[in-house]
Amino acid sequence: MNFPELLKKPTVIGVVALVVGLILGLGWGWGIQPVQWIDAPVNLLRADLQDEYLRMSIDSYRVNGDETLAAKRFADLGDKGPGLLQVVKASPGKIDPNFLPLYEQMLLRKGMIASPGGQAIPSTSSGSSLVTTAIIIGGLLAFALVAAAAFYLLRGGFQRTGEVTPARHATDIARAAEKTDYVAMGQAPPVAQYVTTYLVGDDLFDDSFSIDSPSGEFLGECGVGISETIGVGDPKKVTAFEVWMFDKNDIQTVTKVLMSPHAFNDPGFRSKLEAKGELIAVEPHKEVLLETQTLQMIATVSDMQYGQGALPDGSYFDRITLELAIWSKK
Repeated sequence: MNFPELLKKPTVIGVVALVVGLILGLGWGWGIQPVQWIDAPVNLLRADLQDEYLRMSIDSYRVNGDETLAAKRFADLGDKGPGLLQVVKASPGKIDPNFLPLYEQMLLRKGMIASPGGQAIPSTSSGSSLVTTAIIIGGLLAFALVAAAAFYLLRGGFQRTGEVTPARHATDIARAAEKTDYVAMGQAPPVAQYVTTYLVGDDLFDDSFSIDSPSGEFLGECGVGISETIGVGDPKKVTAFEVWMFDKNDIQTVTKVLMSPHAFNDPGFRSKLEAKGELIAVEPHKEVLLETQTLQMIATVSDMQYGQGALPDGSYFDRITLELAIWSKK
């Protein structure tokens, strides 16, 4: 069988298309338009940035007491976290050394680190070469899967069956939202500007964002998460959110609590939440200012709607969209 006859077979055509696609894709991705890494995972950052991230997380936990968020941030460091914790304990710097045992006990309760008599804590030695190799291999495999999926799609064999979750729907809404044009309003452009949306049913809603200078310097972090719920049953009925901002140069986290009118006027909810930060009643287009030593953030309620049902009117949120705009005071 000669070559022209081989090319008539669908299997051969698919293999040839895959090989040619790999060659062209790798040539384009590595030579013409190489990948630029942004928002890299914390465990792939330099050791000094990982140390800084851990110190930030410890101080943030000291302020807001959120064990879930603190444990997540420690887990982001991967196997380097326990070793970095030992470095921080040996040289606390600006961190209160009396608080470090409490932070360590929280990690022990969460099973994030081994007990003193248990398995040895991993060192902070980096496996950068292994990571690089894994990334390259993973990229090649991903490209092959994409090419195979594209071939299958062209043959009409692909059908979308995935369910759209509240979290995914909320992400689509946030991406489609139009951000405030502060320059057109005669103001300086923010160094960072984000939009986040909560929809009822997203019981794990907790968005956080990095604040970086135009030159790429890490300035801090901000975010929004669920602060309090009302009633029972699923999905959760969220009656208050926490909006927070961390300033690397100030080593502190400021928090304000955005509450439904029902919760804001309820002495029980106010007493429970006032320790977290300033209490603010939510209303459409409300602007909330958060300030630290070197950063300023305006959180704007772009869109909102209360849920309806057996609970009191205006007691929980069906949806809310918040825009976070951050400026540097320098």
